[in-house]
Amino acid sequence: MLKTLYRQIGAYKKESILTPIFSALEVLMEILIPFVTALIIDKGISAGNIQKVCQYGALMLLLAFLSLFFGIQAGRYAASASSGFACNLREGMFANIQTFSFSNIDKYSTAGLITRMTTDVTNIQNAYQMILRVAVRAPLMLLCSIFMCFVIHAKLSLIFLAVLIFLAVILLTIMKKAMPIFDEVFNRYDDLNASVQENVSGIRVVKAFVREDYEKEKFSKAAKNLYRLFVKAESILAFNNPVMMLSIYGCIISLSWFGARYITEGTLTTGNLTSLFSYIMSMMMSLMILSMIFVMITLSAASAKRITEVLEETADLSNPDCPVLSVPDGRIDFYQVSFSYQEGSGEDTLRHIDLHIKAGETIGIIGGTGCGKSSLISLISRLYDATEGTVCVGGLDVRSYDMDCLRNQVAVVLQKNVLFSGTILDNLRWGKEDASEEECMEACRQACADEFIEQFPDKYHTWIEQGGSNVSGGQKQRLCIARALLKKPKVLILDDSTSAVDTATDAKIRQSFSTQIPGTTKLIISQRICSVQDADRILVLDDGQIIGFDTHEHLLRSNAIYREIYDAQMQGSGDFDH
Repeated sequence: MLKTLYRQIGAYKKESILTPIFSALEVLMEILIPFVTALIIDKGISAGNIQKVCQYGALMLLLAFLSLFFGIQAGRYAASASSGFACNLREGMFANIQTFSFSNIDKYSTAGLITRMTTDVTNIQNAYQMILRVAVRAPLMLLCSIFMCFVIHAKLSLIFLAVLIFLAVILLTIMKKAMPIFDEVFNRYDDLNASVQENVSGIRVVKAFVREDYEKEKFSKAAKNLYRLFVKAESILAFNNPVMMLSIYGCIISLSWFGARYITEGTLTTGNLTSLFSYIMSMMMSLMILSMIFVMITLSAASAKRITEVLEETADLSNPDCPVLSVPDGRIDFYQVSFSYQEGSGEDTLRHIDLHIKAGETIGIIGGTGCGKSSLISLISRLYDATEGTVCVGGLDVRSYDMDCLRNQVAVVLQKNVLFSGTILDNLRWGKEDASEEECMEACRQACADEFIEQFPDKYHTWIEQGGSNVSGGQKQRLCIARALLKKPKVLILDDSTSAVDTATDAKIRQSFSTQIPGTTKLIISQRICSVQDADRILVLDDGQIIGFDTHEHLLRSNAIYREIYDAQMQGSGDFDH
């Protein structure tokens, strides 16, 4: 874990090294000040030597100024190093998430990833800043103070060693009990963020069904669970401060008692006792700071573990050593393909698929919910890898291609359409970054999106809100289709992507495909017979298996399930979910 986090420091190693150096110099100046104070008392004030008082006073001012200067530098570099480290952590996680396959993404909730990139990184940033600045300063101050105490009076210094052993035992016990609770706290943070995200994204449904009270109760439950865990954790950490105060006052009382005896015996001077009091306060303050660091590290250790999980996650899918960089054509072949989302679970989503599609064909895919339609097309663009068998595009195994090249030539309009904040042109250019406005307009004409775009006052420069909330479902689908067409793909897959479009517009889109992109292989998944009946061939899936693959007319005569779907829809029952 530490190695993974260390690699993310990156260009901020210089600041990370300079911070403890300046902190050490700051401590050195502060440690010398009580020693000079003792000299002022013993050799200046007690001896009545004003010249010595002035000399040592000037030296003390110089030490104080240097301490201030080194402290400012340490703070500046610590802030730069910790902020840069946090930035690198976020960039590192985000970059690694971009490499994830769908199976990797399935391991994490959206809310969980957001928590890791916000709350968890902030915890690590604060902890790192304290480690660089305070965690160097406090132990060094502690050790130097103990050393100076031993120089002044070795026997009295044994008091501090006894206190340190006592504190170490108590703090380790507290950490051991608090750590598991903080692990649970951040899991509850995920639940809380998930509740907020789900509510905000589905706010229209919440209001339409008058479920505000239910949502408030659900959020309140998540918040109270988090509250109870924090109270439990903080109740354990609350022992930290009383133990520290007990140690401080115990040291002061012991030092006063034994120090007075040694002064009367003549083995300790008043100046030395004054210095010991200064050093003991420095030591105790260092211990207080270390206890704060201890709390911060306890809290951030759970965050570090969660961040490391994302940084160390390896993508399930990767490019071969010598990838193929071009797709010859739109042929698609499945050779005895089986697929399971959880390999080894024994529950295959697809079983023994043997399928052969020619380049330029239009293939309809139909079947009930959960029959494996979306899983089938996910294997073509290698969003997942087949568990068994081989999937080929253009006559080559999809695993032999460079994944970016393959996905640029196998354009998929997914079931869940996503638009991003920006203009219509910005969204269309996701398909082709350097597409001209004319190319975008042509793609929209093919997808029948130009009909509504031309009605907007700003036309193609109309602003799309996040998630496409200011356009209808059908408009969103057509924009997503146009975006895919800009790729000029060898294979175009529409995963139920015209479900929100009226049948007349659906027919226009299909007609446009047949005339404008005849060489592109087109796979159209739909629940509507009318959307696939004119396809060259229609694939019927049921329970992860192919139960029919033929023309509309032949399937009506030979396939009972297809005929059942057709009859149900033609009798006015609407879309059929077998």
